[in-house]
Amino acid sequence: MAYLVGVTVLWAFSFSLIGVYLAGQVDSYFAVLLRVGLAALVFLPFLRPSLLQGKQRVALMALGAIQLGIMYTFFYQSFLLLSVPEVLLFTIFTPIYIALLDDLLFGRFTPIYLVSAVLAVIGAAVIRYDGVDSGFWMGFLVVQGANLCFAIGQVGYRRLTADLPADLPWHNVFGWFYVGAMIIVLPVFLLFGNSAALPTTGIQWGVLAWLGLVASGVGYFAWNQGATRVDAGTLAVMNNALIPAGLAVNLLIWNREADMSRLLLGAAIMAASLGLNHWWRQRQQAQPV
Repeated sequence: MAYLVGVTVLWAFSFSLIGVYLAGQVDSYFAVLLRVGLAALVFLPFLRPSLLQGKQRVALMALGAIQLGIMYTFFYQSFLLLSVPEVLLFTIFTPIYIALLDDLLFGRFTPIYLVSAVLAVIGAAVIRYDGVDSGFWMGFLVVQGANLCFAIGQVGYRRLTADLPADLPWHNVFGWFYVGAMIIVLPVFLLFGNSAALPTTGIQWGVLAWLGLVASGVGYFAWNQGATRVDAGTLAVMNNALIPAGLAVNLLIWNREADMSRLLLGAAIMAASLGLNHWWRQRQQAQPV
């Protein structure tokens, strides 16, 4: 749990740093490439290929490609379409995706999750009820792509670690995670990146360095390790702990003039959807077997 709490505090600043210093100023594909590349540099010196079998290395690379490579590609694009608070609030769906993926793996179906998702969409509309346009909904969908990739990565990592030795030194194999992400982000930058929109200030380079070495390098390792040490319910809750933490940072430091009434109302409706989710799970657990 301590891992997840620590990374939550660490990542709370990332949303605002991206929205304030990078979005619309630095090519998003280059930002993703540099961030993943720097994160890889943290762990590649410790890599010991012999500790994993070929299929296990491929599995860890695939998780990195999805959870980091594809997710970041979606995530950075969302800042071009939405404000930082909106990006934060729309990440509320990730716990539902985690639950649905667990249902898929265990051959179950729980309709209440779909009801919760509808409530969350209503909350999203409230936030922009006088300014909903195609860009807004496109941004909403882009964030959901990022959420789904993040959820797949977490669930997949938990399943992978369950089949590996408990004493495996993960810092000696986690480099494969970033190798998988690089396989995605490098060709994406070469195909779609804009070399004319590289960082131009020391602040931008500094933000990218911090995001790559610390938020991604240390952060993703610690988060995934924490995900293996808690139950699925706790992991789902911690996914949403990022929202109030990130909003607090953004509103208190960079965005004091936000429309708090609409923001809070939309967030309350979204929180109600999660409350309904939690109530249903508690009710099911209380029923006699």
